[in-house]
Amino acid sequence: MPEITTLLLAPMTPAAAISAFSYLRAIQAVEFEAAAEFAGAEPRMAELLVDVLERIVVPVTSLAGPLGDEPCDAAFALEAVGRVLVQSLRVWEQAGPGAAEGIAHAVIEFVFHVLTEDHEDVADVLRQLEAVGVGQALDAHPAPAGAHPVRLSIM
Repeated sequence: MPEITTLLLAPMTPAAAISAFSYLRAIQAVEFEAAAEFAGAEPRMAELLVDVLERIVVPVTSLAGPLGDEPCDAAFALEAVGRVLVQSLRVWEQAGPGAAEGIAHAVIEFVFHVLTEDHEDVADVLRQLEAVGVGQALDAHPAPAGAHPVRLSIM
């Protein structure tokens, strides 16, 4: 998978990022009861999934080559495909909360076909993306002054 530490997933809130990735991982693991619980707790799940996809697709598919080289032609093509996918899913999102599962499957398929490399598992890539997304969300939404710091461990 391309280097993901430079992705800009913020300004999602930490809770939104955790909720969306928890749902994605549950769908990917065919844990539909858990997915239903996550979706029930977040009525905007379809919207959150498209937001996550948009923050993954555009940065990952347009990454420059090693050592800051210019992006290759394939990166531009992948970015265009990613943008079309995001726009298509924005239309699905309008269908409401029931669209979340279909959107999740589209995100998972994109991760499988575009973001995984040899010997990589979709679940591993989702965990990597979640760690980056939550970290950036925490940076964008710091705890109020005087709050006790919370350390998140994403497994």
